[in-house]
Amino acid sequence: MEAIYEIVPINEDTYRIEEAGVRFFLLEGKKEALLIDSGMMVRNAKEIAEGITKLPLKLLNTHGDIDHIGSNREFPSFYMNPAEASNYYKTQGRSGKIDPVWDGDVIDLGDRPLKIIAIPGHTPGSIAVLDIKNRMLFSGDPVQDGNIYMFGVQREFHAYLLSLKKLEGYRSQFDEIYPSHGSCPISPDLIPALYEAGEKILNGELKGERAEVHGCPVILADAGAAGFFCDIPDSGRTS
Repeated sequence: MEAIYEIVPINEDTYRIEEAGVRFFLLEGKKEALLIDSGMMVRNAKEIAEGITKLPLKLLNTHGDIDHIGSNREFPSFYMNPAEASNYYKTQGRSGKIDPVWDGDVIDLGDRPLKIIAIPGHTPGSIAVLDIKNRMLFSGDPVQDGNIYMFGVQREFHAYLLSLKKLEGYRSQFDEIYPSHGSCPISPDLIPALYEAGEKILNGELKGERAEVHGCPVILADAGAAGFFCDIPDSGRTS
């Protein structure tokens, strides 16, 4: 079945591509274009992007979960935090060459510098992308108003809260957040709300209800600002 998607302009050089509950983004500079993630069901994100831009195109993955790497094999290499390599190669069973990006690195598309911010917790190598001149933050999965996956061996709630605190330090540098799921855009005010909710989950104030995700029993903690799919406390794992 052919994947259904919609291209939505954000401004004259920024686009979001929406498909089945997940989105990815195309950013154009003066010299190059960058695809942030490559979709879930689509297998032709490069073709889609090249139908929008004529600039040389590169790919960056916010992390290696399956719904962000659907078209990675279209690209000879892709930007990714190397801390995500185990998730990408072992957990997801994918191949391809990582062009490493580290916390604080800047990718310049030509008068459009993009700063990489490492935000581990949702996955070990999750990153956000700060579009410095346009004051936009592309957050991947960790900052959104949908349901955030925080169950399983690669998720770590303590690291997640530290990453939220780190992003809070950047709040003066962006006006809106563009996440991969949920509403888009969202306010930076969501960051402290997620932090408060995460603290309540860790200290046991917010218990949640049993649920199931892809056949896996979990706890869904509805924090209002977002939901969190968490490990079941008696399962022998920690959130």
